[in-house]
Amino acid sequence: MTSLLDMKNLNKHFDGVRALDGFSCVLDEGEILGVIGPNGAGKTTLFNVLTGFIPPDNGRVLLQGNDLTRLPAHKRAQLGIARTFQNLRLIRRLSVLENVLLFFKDQPGERLSNLFLRRGMCRAQETQNREKALSLLQQIGLERKAHDPADALSYGQQKLLSIVCCLAADARVLLLDEPVAGIAPEMIEKILGVIQDLPKQGKSVMLIEHNLDAVMQVCHRVIFMDAGAKVSEGTPQEVRDDPRVIEAYID
Repeated sequence: MTSLLDMKNLNKHFDGVRALDGFSCVLDEGEILGVIGPNGAGKTTLFNVLTGFIPPDNGRVLLQGNDLTRLPAHKRAQLGIARTFQNLRLIRRLSVLENVLLFFKDQPGERLSNLFLRRGMCRAQETQNREKALSLLQQIGLERKAHDPADALSYGQQKLLSIVCCLAADARVLLLDEPVAGIAPEMIEKILGVIQDLPKQGKSVMLIEHNLDAVMQVCHRVIFMDAGAKVSEGTPQEVRDDPRVIEAYID
């Protein structure tokens, strides 16, 4: 596989607490990489550093060899990194479709001059975005909910919608923070099916998840973190059988 996202010796401290401690790993193209570990292990801090929400104390983040370490979050999003959150950040009073439309890049209507000088181009682009958004919703079975407010969806459907928003942003790297936590078993299978299909669409995925059965089902490789450091790495079964993982997390 070809390296896509490279994390090199990332360190982050908060008031003396080591949230990341020399963390290094690589996400390959077309890979689904799972990150597991107990609460406080540094998993969400890692995502915050990768997406530019917080800077590392030192270390580097590379996307296809390009250094992103000092770029702000919106620049990284433009380059193809998108994420979901544990506390879903949907605009709940907007419709499902409107939430998806917000994530398309370089919308001509964002520039005031285009609204007056290039109205035809704006309308054509808006129509194209709308069609693509509806197609994405159809792929995951939410097309019938397109005009419902986002807060009318079930929690599991809202998690699906957050993944669709990442796809609308045309992200190459999707960072999914606990995509199946707290939802019904039948919806878990639905979301895992969507995640498994992402590499076929040219996407690479890094996900944080406490549900080990879900990790075993969809991930090609797994990293176990504790105290900000990488403790174990390998296939899902290798990591699950690692005595250090069993001692620190599973039992």
